[in-house]
This record gives sequence, structure tokens and C-alpha cells, in this order.
Amino acid sequence: MRSERPKPLHRLCGRPMLVYVLDALNRCEVERVVVVVGHGAERVTKTLQEQGAALILDFVEQRVQRGTGDAVSVGLTGLPVDLDGDDADVLVVPGDTPLLGSDTIAQLVAAHQQSEAACTMLTARVDDPTGYGRVVRKKDGLVHRIVEQNDATDLQLEIDEINTGIYCFRQGVLAPALRRVNPENAQGEYYLTDVVGVLHDAGYRIDAIVADDPAEIAGVNDRLQLAQAEAVMRARTNREWMRRGVTMIDPEHTYLDATVELANDVTIFPNTLLQGETVVGQGVEIGPDTRLTDCVVGADAIVEKTVGRDSEIGAGARVGPFVALEPGSHIEAGTRTTPFTTAKSSDDGTERA
Repeated sequence: MRSERPKPLHRLCGRPMLVYVLDALNRCEVERVVVVVGHGAERVTKTLQEQGAALILDFVEQRVQRGTGDAVSVGLTGLPVDLDGDDADVLVVPGDTPLLGSDTIAQLVAAHQQSEAACTMLTARVDDPTGYGRVVRKKDGLVHRIVEQNDATDLQLEIDEINTGIYCFRQGVLAPALRRVNPENAQGEYYLTDVVGVLHDAGYRIDAIVADDPAEIAGVNDRLQLAQAEAVMRARTNREWMRRGVTMIDPEHTYLDATVELANDVTIFPNTLLQGETVVGQGVEIGPDTRLTDCVVGADAIVEKTVGRDSEIGAGARVGPFVALEPGSHIEAGTRTTPFTTAKSSDDGTERA
């Protein structure tokens, strides 16, 4: 059985994958964001609105998925007509690149604005470019076109510079170029990559900058890539918390959702998973072998070898080892549980073992 391709709402460290892309755009202070939705449009729209993205989002639906070029054409309909015409810039960013950083986006936009290019691409150099479109440059270093793997010559297959699917276009030339793209390919789709060739042949300048870190532009197309992206994101999250004063005995075996909140001087032992909206107070020790989901842990508590969900642990309490906290459980401040017990919610909101 073939596994389902991850969608933008698949979760990465507890947050929808697409939210990371929107966060990066927000830090770049873009003026407007249009999200092109297709399958499950209503669910995608509702989820992104509930996630409380700092950006004001407009949604347009691509009712029939006819390729990336068609998706951008649909997206342009969500932009206001009173932008600065030819002087306005349009960023195109895939929703499945959650590792993309705001600094990289800012570099792309700055390079585009400093040149006279109609399009500036973000590319990457990789050890194994198999499966990616190759970036073909002219002798002067400017981009000629993008050649897909199946259409590349043996010489072009040796190119290690790949297309990332991330572009900055001059708005005034993008729509006319899209209208000149045709779906004469095996999939019968409109490819955004063809716009590069169209603009070049029309005499426009096409530029490109190479991403400093190829890992940033990695797309998530299957469950393996989703797991790989999650590993990178978790490592980023752990480094940030350690810089802020959290002690991790073994960061490689500590798993924190991006939605978790930790106070100062928290110590986390190996094989600990903190998920959802878990909040941990100052001076807490958690782990080893502990999983808490949507829990609140009071200051100076010690929690070891415990599994809990939707529960509250009071300040100074000691929980574990081998304790299960069922939803609604409440461990009073300063108390100590006995090993091998299950705490359950009672009618008055207190725990009972």
C-alpha cells in the first residue's frame, strides 16, 4: 500500500507544516499573504485561522489541480489590483518547505530588489540532484532555464544546482508570462518552471542566488522526508531552549513540540516527550522515560517515568516512577505518588489513585 503524501496540515513538532512557512514570511514583514488551497480547502482555511497566525491571510481555491503554474495564476487573483504595478514584487513559496528560514527569504528579496531581474530564483547545490530540476546558467552566470530530470541531457544531469521552487517575481511580468505557459507535458499540467524560460526568451533578466544551507529548502513529499524535517526542527527547538537556560541531559533523545512552554532552570532527562500545550514551571525535573501531553507542571516538581494527558501536577509534587495520569487528573502541590499507580479524575476535580 502506498502511503499518503503529507499535506501542509500534517504536524511537525506539534504544529501544521504550513505554519512554519507563514512564520518565516511574517518575520520578513511581507505586505500580504495569499494561500492557495486545493484538496480539503475548508479544513486548511479553518486550521490556519485557528492557529492564530500573525499574518492576515487571504485564501483562494484551486478547484482543479492543474500544476504549479496554474496555482500561481489562481494565487494572483487574491492580490489587490492597486499594488505598484511593475514595481511590486511577488514571492512564491511552496507550503511544504517548513525548514525555510526568514533570513534566506530576506536575502532572496534583497538580491531581487538590487538587480533589474524580472525573476530571481532561490537555488541550492546538493551532492545528489537526482529528481530535481537543474538550473541551466549562461556564460554570464544568469539563468537560462530550468530543465527537469526527465528532459535533461547527460551533460545537464551533471549540474548540481537545483531549483527549489522559491521565486521572487516582478508582478507586472508574471501574469503575462503565465498566460504563455502551455501544458504540453506528460501530466498535462502548467509548470511554473516554464515561466523562467518564457521570461528569458522574451528578453528579461533571470537571476538566482544559492541557499547557504540546502537543508532549508528540503520539500516534504513523503513520510520519510517528514520524519527527517521533524528531526531538524526538533534539534532547532532544543538548541533554542538550552540557550534560554533549560538543561537537557541528552538533547538527541529529548522531544519537545514547538507549542510547549518551559520556565527557567528546567532539567529534562533522556527519552522525555513533551507535547501539545504542555507548560512546565521553574526548577522542574522531568524524566527519564516520560511523556506529557497538554499538561501543566508546577514549579520544583519532579516527574519521572510517567505518562500523562490533560493533567495538572502541583508545585513541589513528586510523581513516579511508573505513574499514569488520566485526563483530568490533578496532583496536589507537595504530594508524592506511589509507584505503579494510575491517577484518575474524580467528580470534585481531585486525583484518586
